[in-house]
Amino acid sequence: MLLQLSAAFDLHQDVVPWLAQRLYAEAAAPVAGRRAGLDPVENNYATLHVVNVERNGKVIYSCKDSKRNVFFGLYDLQTKKNEHLYTFEKDLQVVSCSVNREKTLLAVSFVQSAKETRNELQPASKSLTLLVEIHPVNNVKVLKAVDSCIWVQFLYPINERNPFPESHLLLISEEKYIEQFHIQVFREEENRVVIGNSGQLPRDRVVEDFVWAQWDMSEQRLYYFIMKKSESILKCIQFYADENFKLIFEVPLDISFCDTGLTLVNFGYEESQNRELLSKDLNLRVFTSHTGSLCVCYNKKLDAKEQVSYSVFYLHKGYSKTFTADLGTLEYQSMKEITFLNLDYYVAVYLPGHFFHLLNIQHPDLLCYSLFLTGKNEQMSLFPDGPLQSLSGALAWDCCSRKLFRVSFNQSSLLHLLWSSSLDYERLAVLHCVLARGRNPKVLESQIIRWIFENMWTCRAFDPIQEFLIASLYWKLCLDISNTDKLLPYSSLHSWNTVQSLKGYWEKLNSNLEYVRNSKPHLQYSNNVVSREWRNLISEEKRGKRRSTVYFRNILENAVKVISNLETRTIEPRLAPLFQEEDNQQRLLMGLMVSELKEHLFRNLPVQFIGKKKIEQLVLDYVSKMLDLLCQMLETSWRKHNLHSWVFHFDGRGSAGEFAVFHTMTQILDSVNKMCVPLPPGFHTLYMALGVRCLPLHSLLRYIDDGVLLLTETGVLKLLKDLDNTEKNEKLKFSIVARLPPFIMQKISQLWDHPINSHIISRNYVRRLLQKYKRQSLNSTSDKSSFLIEFLPLNYLIEVLTEMETTRQALNPFEGCDSVDTKFVEETALKQTMILLNLQKSCDNN
Repeated sequence: MLLQLSAAFDLHQDVVPWLAQRLYAEAAAPVAGRRAGLDPVENNYATLHVVNVERNGKVIYSCKDSKRNVFFGLYDLQTKKNEHLYTFEKDLQVVSCSVNREKTLLAVSFVQSAKETRNELQPASKSLTLLVEIHPVNNVKVLKAVDSCIWVQFLYPINERNPFPESHLLLISEEKYIEQFHIQVFREEENRVVIGNSGQLPRDRVVEDFVWAQWDMSEQRLYYFIMKKSESILKCIQFYADENFKLIFEVPLDISFCDTGLTLVNFGYEESQNRELLSKDLNLRVFTSHTGSLCVCYNKKLDAKEQVSYSVFYLHKGYSKTFTADLGTLEYQSMKEITFLNLDYYVAVYLPGHFFHLLNIQHPDLLCYSLFLTGKNEQMSLFPDGPLQSLSGALAWDCCSRKLFRVSFNQSSLLHLLWSSSLDYERLAVLHCVLARGRNPKVLESQIIRWIFENMWTCRAFDPIQEFLIASLYWKLCLDISNTDKLLPYSSLHSWNTVQSLKGYWEKLNSNLEYVRNSKPHLQYSNNVVSREWRNLISEEKRGKRRSTVYFRNILENAVKVISNLETRTIEPRLAPLFQEEDNQQRLLMGLMVSELKEHLFRNLPVQFIGKKKIEQLVLDYVSKMLDLLCQMLETSWRKHNLHSWVFHFDGRGSAGEFAVFHTMTQILDSVNKMCVPLPPGFHTLYMALGVRCLPLHSLLRYIDDGVLLLTETGVLKLLKDLDNTEKNEKLKFSIVARLPPFIMQKISQLWDHPINSHIISRNYVRRLLQKYKRQSLNSTSDKSSFLIEFLPLNYLIEVLTEMETTRQALNPFEGCDSVDTKFVEETALKQTMILLNLQKSCDNN
């Protein structure tokens, strides 16, 4: 299944053996030394219940022995050990229990049995709430004696540097109010800890007249609803290390509370106890994450028999959505409760056997980032039949099996779904989920790359290479620094009053809301500026123009830093022969991307708080990781087609594996060019080598003429060196050299000693002179029609060339350094003229 449930605590496996061992040890001890509540008679383990899970991951459970004495124990999820807390020597129906962080105080709320309250002369309250000193066992203090149920919860300081001298306890009443008690404790000799308040404990009224409440154990927050003029208002109180608490926000939500019952969430975890005291008509949860998201998930029992609906309020985005799932003929009354699970960047919503929805709460604006599975699906077959209760820290409580699970994504199931799905929106959702929650990133990236190569032509709604590059960078780097997730791209697809002066989670939530309210398209980084500037630089270089030396030095220094950063992170040697040349064009693009991205983040982030060096390192990591992913794509293709021992060369015919790699590189090049991001230096030279070996000449030249295959200086020089001078190879060399850009041609012409090179030099020389003369003649007042008519005779052509050369030498004797034989120029010009006039064959026959 897509979610992996690993048992963190099993009541019967982790507690029962320990209880049995303790029981037999007590039975063997002298009677005077036996602990109260542990009778040698076999315990009634049917009364074993989990009553609470505290913030530090300790599970409180209760059990009754054969004499109906109530035993309280504690299980530590980290140490996997049990310990005894306290035993009441009377029959009690436990409602709630909590222990403070130091394990010195125990708060217990219970309903007394009928025989305890039968004496009419001494009427007793139905419900008692006690505060017990347990280190060592000492006084018992009554906090409440009422006829309504009470739930208790100790506060835990998030910062545990000051555990003393005060503990704080919440009391939640069935009569719809919440109080906070402040308990001073003192440490005496031999680590004895006693309550310092001899009289009534000081207390605060925190909440009144609420209809629903949820406790956030991890972050010490209280969410609750009140009804105000038929309007449901969600409020949140944040508790701090001292006795202070603060109302953080309130927001009206369209949620109906029809009955007068009370609903409590996460104030105790044993569904079989006292569940009848709470309303079952409402299924509502509030979820938060460290990224600043705040979601309210809501499902109300309806009369519909064929459909079920639930709503999600994305408060960090400022809107809500309602989802509906078909149930077929199943009646709602026969269904189990819908489960909402908090999975950090996602919320899982499922009904076993009917549907599983994985909602992306980080970017809920496009539903294609969320996964919707319905009906009979193998990915849903292993979900528990009963509902799970979502706790903090990716924990979930299953009341049916009495197990506490750690919930995580099943990476192998996600990858299986990625391979098996034929729907683009499912693929897109699963791809993001795998990257967001996956483990072993190198292995994971390799598996995704293999899937891309097999499916790159079947994805029609998105480009898998582009999506993989952008999504990988987002989930790996963009969440490391606050707010960068709003400034850097999340996908290749385009399609309130807040609280101030708060830190941590509330600061991030406030940032999300401010972004929604003030968002503009320019806030998210785009490569458009980089693309425009890079093309301008390439164009200027071709025309022989150069900008200031300082400008180019800064750009190229950025590229050097990226490559150095990439090399320090690369452990294994690369199979594909990359990074074997400088490749100035890719270095320019690389450096420009670093420069623009850095400026973008400096402009939109609070540099004074984050730090300039941290942002600069993020930019280097971002660009170098992108190059690394591209290299991994080539490495994966290299291994897949067994090119491990491939030697960089141009001669010979390409193998089937080389042909497949060439087409993979074509797809990579197409995707990357659309994004205008840099390629690893040497990519174009390697691509050219494979093209020469794999393509027929006419296809190769078409690739070159269309701008797909770029001719590099390193590649052309190696081609001229590797290939001998057979007729076929000379034709290939001539075709490629004739297409060289001028700035490369000037270097090649000085290094290639071959008659073909002389022909090319002379042709280019004639072409440049004629183009210059044509521009001059068009600007003169002479009759321009005569030029086209009188051009054909060879003697006039030579006269024109001689005149132009004389004029050029007189005006600027240093312009142009080509060494040209005049006689050779005449012969070449004559030959080309005869070809144009179709006279070549008749001359050859004569």
